[in-house]
Amino acid sequence: MASTQLTCTTLSGSESQALPKKFTNNEMEYKSGFRDLIDITKMYLNADRVEPTPKSALPVMAMTKDELIAEEESVAYRLGHSSVLLKIEQQFVLTDPVFSDRASPVQWAGPKRFHQTPLTIEELPAIDVIVISHDHYDHLDKNAVKKLAAKTSLFLVPLRVGEHLAKWGVPTNKVIELNWWESYVFNGVEYTLTPTQHFSGRTGLDRDQTLWGSWVIAAPSQRVFFSGDSGYFSGFKEIGDKYGPFDLTLIETGAYNEAWSQIHMFPEQSVQAHIDLKGKVMFPIHNSTFDLSIHDWQEPINRAIKTAQEREVQIVMPKMGERLVIGETMPLGYWWE
Repeated sequence: MASTQLTCTTLSGSESQALPKKFTNNEMEYKSGFRDLIDITKMYLNADRVEPTPKSALPVMAMTKDELIAEEESVAYRLGHSSVLLKIEQQFVLTDPVFSDRASPVQWAGPKRFHQTPLTIEELPAIDVIVISHDHYDHLDKNAVKKLAAKTSLFLVPLRVGEHLAKWGVPTNKVIELNWWESYVFNGVEYTLTPTQHFSGRTGLDRDQTLWGSWVIAAPSQRVFFSGDSGYFSGFKEIGDKYGPFDLTLIETGAYNEAWSQIHMFPEQSVQAHIDLKGKVMFPIHNSTFDLSIHDWQEPINRAIKTAQEREVQIVMPKMGERLVIGETMPLGYWWE
């Protein structure tokens, strides 16, 4: 195992004190309070939506461990929301694994899944690396992490997110925390945490106490960008200039609204981010699993495709569990219609 710009797997008392009490964005400070919560609640109650959730079952293609292990190409499989299983250099990499029924602190309330995952955690092969973008409930699933700990070699997370994992029983020697622009090399693949424009927190008392970010996954054969959550900002171009071009970009495209446009992109901005990153193929994620805004569930897909076609961007939208060869396109299929 080799590393570059390696941070510690856990933070000692002195190291923890050296970090800021709260992290901030590079280009803007995102603030929201109780009044914003009231306004958002009113928007939800008054929203006139045709189809906030699917009216019929979404197509989900079953996956098997044996097929995944036998796979020889570099591929990507969408499991739901921002959870994508990659096989690169014959290694399994999983992004923001969320397997619970609800993206919520409790499983009896909160946004409920539109579909089941194409396979269960128990059916997954051994995972080499899990990358986490930030600690919001739709990206950091406590129950999933606890189950995945035994079958995962390494968790790569932004600063202080490792404290969550430690509380949930993940061995500290399996967790690497990184700051923006820091990298870690595992089995010949380099992972770099890059900036996003977002925020963090799992309770009303821990706002911005952990870092958030995106991931550059750079293997000898392919480069993949995983956006996590972000508003549109100049950082995408900086990342593209430093690390692009990318064979595949996994770009947040969903859960947007003018009220929080600083920290979530509109689909048209997601396409622009892909262009800034010098991406070859765009894969819109962060949609089609949870109802997290007040747009219809399929609107992000349609808007992203329309813009991509206007701007001659290669865009894919596989079904859940459908095989995608990294760097290649596939027919859109329009399964969401």
